[in-house]
Amino acid sequence: MPKKDNMLAILWMLNSGVKMTAKQISEKLEINIRTVYRYIDALCASGVPIISDTGHNGGYSLLNNFIRAPLLFDIEEKKALLHAAAFAKEAGYPLSEALGNATSKLKMYSNQEQESILSRHLAGFEVIIRMGDPSVQLVLAELEQAIANEFSVEIDYRTSRDDQPKNRVIDPYGMVYWNNKWYSVAFCHLRNEIRSFRAERILQIKRTQIIFKRSEAFSAREFFMQNLLPDLVGKDGLISLIIGGRSEALDDLCLHWFLGHHLKERTSNQAIFLLEEKSIHIYVPYFLLSYGKSIQVIEPQSLKEKLVAVASELMEYYQL
Repeated sequence: MPKKDNMLAILWMLNSGVKMTAKQISEKLEINIRTVYRYIDALCASGVPIISDTGHNGGYSLLNNFIRAPLLFDIEEKKALLHAAAFAKEAGYPLSEALGNATSKLKMYSNQEQESILSRHLAGFEVIIRMGDPSVQLVLAELEQAIANEFSVEIDYRTSRDDQPKNRVIDPYGMVYWNNKWYSVAFCHLRNEIRSFRAERILQIKRTQIIFKRSEAFSAREFFMQNLLPDLVGKDGLISLIIGGRSEALDDLCLHWFLGHHLKERTSNQAIFLLEEKSIHIYVPYFLLSYGKSIQVIEPQSLKEKLVAVASELMEYYQL
């Protein structure tokens, strides 16, 4: 077995919490006892806090507070974790300070060659996400604690329709990051139902003494997506939305967060979506306006008329 594998094996043995002698280690790994001494010395020299006790009940052991995990990551795992940390930081991850400490430890427990490799991979890896209000991180940190420890929080929450915030008590079941925004899926005591709350609209948050119990089967992600994009399979009254146009524009429409969910068929010059009539007339016109002449609505005729009406309203508004 290679030297590095033997040294890791020794760490795993000592990690078990059982004190082991050099003789026991040598027998377990089938190596010379002098080699064990050299490996122990090398581990100590690298900063591993190995305690050596002499006497009848002596042996080697590790300090209880020794941080072991970073030593057991290979270079690919370290690279993946550092890349993931870049995404989390840009998304406004609430535990940014702890995340920074963790990535620092990953780098610290890398040798010179690994540090060079990691630096090269990180230098060309950038994440750009629209940053929100930094105060949201404080809200997210409180929500994360409330979710983990299952205690209710009192919040001042302002919706897009309200001029003044309303005071509510909620039981946070989970956090969801979607479309550059953070949300909390929570049971609202005021409305007596589960709802989604945008973190940036929580103006104040305070812990309460109320304890709740979240169902183990509950998924905040599934609840959020089902409310945002309900499954319409088998539902009556659906209408086909047929759009033609340039391939690049159609590709973009098929990836749209709303329209893409309802895509039924895509050909080289057309995309067919299956939606409720209400959605087609209320939401879709505003999604399509920005595409200008790169697309053309083929069906339904009522959507063409709605687009004309919306465009006319905009012209009238800006001519005032």
